[in-house]
Amino acid sequence: QVQLVESGGGLVQPGGSLRLSCEASGRIFRLYEMGWYRQAPGKQRELVGSITSGESTKYVDSVKGRFTISRDNAKNMFYLQMNSLKPEDTAAYYCKVEFAATIISSRSVSWGQGTQVTVSS
Repeated sequence: QVQLVESGGGLVQPGGSLRLSCEASGRIFRLYEMGWYRQAPGKQRELVGSITSGESTKYVDSVKGRFTISRDNAKNMFYLQMNSLKPEDTAAYYCKVEFAATIISSRSVSWGQGTQVTVSS
């Protein structure tokens, strides 16, 4: 199994920036597509953006131009750089990764425990 640990959340003023990290550990043969999700109180979890193993990215319209997803395959790390933060970005942020534990394993999915981002003055 693969464990994911997010970090980097916190309280930031509107217009500020935060960088979230997601570290994957455990039995890893290969990490495939990775996604960042968020869930605000009383709302459904939504996909913020994703990055493929080939580093192609896509984002939800509300964060395009403000958020950037990247990955460091050598370190099994994924990042979400968030700029120009708005109060509506306030949510718990989760990473999710698709992985294979061994060369013969089928793909599985793992989720992190989440990190809180609060945008407020």
